[in-house]
Amino acid sequence: MRIWHEVRGFPLATRLLLVNQLGVNTGFYLLIPYLATHLGDDLGMSAAVVGVVLGVRNLSQQGLFLIGGSAADRLGARGVIIAGCAIRTVGFALFALGDGLPVLLAASVLSGVAGALFNPAVRTYLAQEAGERKAEAFALFNVFATTGALVGPLLGSVLLLVDFRASALTAAGIFALLTVAQALVLPPRDVPPATGSVASDWREAVGNRAFLAFALAMVGMFTLESQLYLLLPDGARQATGWDGAAGLVFVVGTVAGIALQLRITRVLKGRGSSVRWIAAGLVLMGAAFAPPMLVAGADAPVSSTPEAVLRVLPVLAGALLLHLGVMTAQPFVMELIPGFGRPALTGTYFGVFYAVSGVAAAVGNAAVGRAMDVARRGGADGTAVALLPWACCLATGLVSAGAVAWLHRAGTLPVIRPAPAAVAA
Repeated sequence: MRIWHEVRGFPLATRLLLVNQLGVNTGFYLLIPYLATHLGDDLGMSAAVVGVVLGVRNLSQQGLFLIGGSAADRLGARGVIIAGCAIRTVGFALFALGDGLPVLLAASVLSGVAGALFNPAVRTYLAQEAGERKAEAFALFNVFATTGALVGPLLGSVLLLVDFRASALTAAGIFALLTVAQALVLPPRDVPPATGSVASDWREAVGNRAFLAFALAMVGMFTLESQLYLLLPDGARQATGWDGAAGLVFVVGTVAGIALQLRITRVLKGRGSSVRWIAAGLVLMGAAFAPPMLVAGADAPVSSTPEAVLRVLPVLAGALLLHLGVMTAQPFVMELIPGFGRPALTGTYFGVFYAVSGVAAAVGNAAVGRAMDVARRGGADGTAVALLPWACCLATGLVSAGAVAWLHRAGTLPVIRPAPAAVAA
């Protein structure tokens, strides 16, 4: 009830964008997690070809965030959001209708381009619409996104009882409905006239040393957040010897996000600067990798259910801490980004920031994966080596927090004044 009360306090456009994100994540997660299995098992493609199809989608999205951000600034965020949802409708429909590699590659490219368009555009529109309540708006945004990430896989697993095409067509249908809803309801906003070329906008954003330093300092947030899909699930499986333990990592985070995200942001808002809570969130994210060290390298077989529960608890504690860190930092990060530049370049700044985050997540995952390989080769008596990936993540969080704190002390970051309503609350 508290969440719905907060939602009603925002304008219609903001409410629609929140519902839109619920639909976006529901449609995405009911299809994409099962795509690799469909390509390999149903279509008989090799692992290399499956990797190419999935990699093309990721590259199309991460590599074009800057284009999407600039389009939101130049053409208006509303039109870019609608176009992105429409393109993803086509891309997901192609996954259902085509089995050949050219069609699947086209579907991957279209679905990736769609994400590159509407991801920065939605955040641009939300930042402009929320005014002084950006942190609360982005906290609600995370709640709806998390809910969609929970509903999507559950719905997808049910639809797979029919077949993969049912999942893909349902996902395409969700995006088609979102496209129509936004075209009918989302109000247009005035677009400031452009004062230069797109290239000059990019130079201005990339040349903003304070912003670029902040984006690089935040590399740790995206690297650690991506471990929800790599290191933590692997740690849960190794600790218990049960593949299903990986799912518990997602359940813990999803429940915590839905129950606590808005409360955390409302409590912290007005109690110190945004940068303070960003740094605190990064410390929490780094500390999340300390509890799993208690069971890292434990290779003795699990003999009973109580023992499996005891072994998985440190990993789940780490997952909870990681989500708490993300919930603490992320809304204030989103609030801070528009303050680095002109309002007319909000989309460009979000585009650059998410392009940096995409590279960070890819490089970070590769580095953590390498550390995991080294830890596995350490053998049963290599307990210290088994701690390597966890220690690297712990250090990453602390270094990122220190970098943000240093930038704050140097006076290079924007100052966000708390809204009067938030202080009163």
